[in-house]
Amino acid sequence: MCPRRLKSHKFVDSAAARVVAGAGGDGCASFRREKFVPRGGPDGGDGGRGGHVFAEADRNVDSLVALYFQPLQRAGDGDPGRGKQQHGRNGRDLTIKVPCGTEIRDVESDASLGALLADGARLQLAAGGRGGLGNCHWKTSTHQAPREHTTGAPGEDRQLRFDLKIIADIGLIGFPNAGKSTLLGAISHAHPRTAAYPFTTLNPVIGTVKYEEVYRELRVVDIPGLIPGAHAGAGLGTAFLRHVERSRALLLVLDMAGTEGRAPADDCRNLLGELRLYRADLLERPMLVAANKMDLPEAEANLAEFRRLTGRQPIPISARAGSGLAELRQAMHDLMWGRPADQ
Repeated sequence: MCPRRLKSHKFVDSAAARVVAGAGGDGCASFRREKFVPRGGPDGGDGGRGGHVFAEADRNVDSLVALYFQPLQRAGDGDPGRGKQQHGRNGRDLTIKVPCGTEIRDVESDASLGALLADGARLQLAAGGRGGLGNCHWKTSTHQAPREHTTGAPGEDRQLRFDLKIIADIGLIGFPNAGKSTLLGAISHAHPRTAAYPFTTLNPVIGTVKYEEVYRELRVVDIPGLIPGAHAGAGLGTAFLRHVERSRALLLVLDMAGTEGRAPADDCRNLLGELRLYRADLLERPMLVAANKMDLPEAEANLAEFRRLTGRQPIPISARAGSGLAELRQAMHDLMWGRPADQ
């Protein structure tokens, strides 16, 4: 299947694009010709510069799908100069709107041009060409009728790669079918896809947890389920894990009922191992553990065994039944701000 045959609402977190800045306009070679003004002299104007190409972070953009479908981005060319020393109009600048958290790299050199993290942050990707000089610049006492002029310079032409790393307060980490999407839908206004089988979430989903009593919000991202070997790319693991890099804190969601036949303690150890192998500093971030699916009969015994083996005190919840969610929301608030939401 052709890779361009992609639905427009598809989430795209990586895209390649060619950005071409505008060429400068040519300088003009002309002479002043007016009645009663003999030998008016050269009056050719300069050409306008070519348009620059910028990238700008926009919090209302959540995907690189526009770049995916339009991989050629070109700014406007500058207008040529004219007589009477009229300067050509500068080319139209082009601004590419990208999500907050987008990192941009040069494909040829693999050098990073920078990352756009805050809403409204701008980065110049390609500079427009300089406009040519008109013949008025060559006039001297001994060269009073110059015809020299220069053409405009071409704009920069670069092949770039755009990679999105979602900026969030808390990243949800867990194995497939642990209930992360159900949890996100229960504590926020997000509507992720949920079903009774693994890998229903194929792209990161962002939700906002609101604390209306204190006018605060938490931005939470649901990372698609990880599997062993995710740090090395298994199951597109590196594509998923890079969205954790800019999360300020982590929330491990464990299937405490063991519905997939795995022990919760092993799940916790394997998840932490994948994070460590991908980027060891991720384990230094604030972290909570949620014991999900506590509405199932096997969960209580598994929770006691998990506490004995790991020494951790997870927050018992059932995302489907809605139990324990108030306590989890409060713990998330305390983790980020250090004091209860009702104070």
